[in-house]
Amino acid sequence: MSDQQPHNGSIKASWFRRHLTLVAVAILKHFRPRTSSVLFLTPGICVKYGPFQHLSDAAAMQFIASHTSIPVPKVYCAFERKGITYIVMSRIAGSPIGHNWEQRPEESKAHLLKQLKAYMEEMRSLKPTHSVAVEGVDNGKLYDMRLSGGLEGFGPFSSVREFHLFLRDGITASPGQIPEVNELVEKHEKAQFSTCFTHGDLNSMNVLVKGDSIVGIIDWDTAGWYPDYWEYTTAYNVNPYNDFWKDEIGKFLEEYPDALEMEQLRQKYFKAF
Repeated sequence: MSDQQPHNGSIKASWFRRHLTLVAVAILKHFRPRTSSVLFLTPGICVKYGPFQHLSDAAAMQFIASHTSIPVPKVYCAFERKGITYIVMSRIAGSPIGHNWEQRPEESKAHLLKQLKAYMEEMRSLKPTHSVAVEGVDNGKLYDMRLSGGLEGFGPFSSVREFHLFLRDGITASPGQIPEVNELVEKHEKAQFSTCFTHGDLNSMNVLVKGDSIVGIIDWDTAGWYPDYWEYTTAYNVNPYNDFWKDEIGKFLEEYPDALEMEQLRQKYFKAF
């Protein structure tokens, strides 16, 4: 049987590869190490699987690998079966960039952040198929569990304005509305943003390093074509364990202080990160 897609969105999912993956997971999940949704099959191969995974994650990694020099896991096989998504990929040997960050020499920090900045500039220079659309890598749905409906997928949207309307649950300005909500509507309506390819979750845990080199950027499940401020505002919304990251984001991403205020206002009244 060929490696052509048996299902929409599948990658290199021949019958043999699907069967081998299912058997390996069934056997190895009982004694091989795993981290969250990732099961380590061999020292160099892992499988990310579960009901809340999406094939768009694999599609984003393939897209980035084909169009940039950003190091990402190599996708060997990706498919869905009985509501479960399986993504078999290479395992990148590295540690999160934030590991012992405070003890890392300043020269080493600067070198790593300079690399990350170059990768981000490369990614953000990619040209979208639809210049103003907010959509997934395959022009379909976007996924982000931090947003309403994010597990099932949302969009695509024909414009940034339509995306902003979704972010505030369709609410429009009105005399009887909370003043700050009307202020948010006004900010959304007046905002002028283009779209660019976005990872969507550039927290320190998703950037892997080895020594003074970035060896991988992982977890592309939130990736897609978003307003150009989205990479900055989502990276800024870190958990308490990553609070140090806020001080570093401006060293590898363009800052959008007005958009950050706009997003913080949205999160005050609508589903927050």
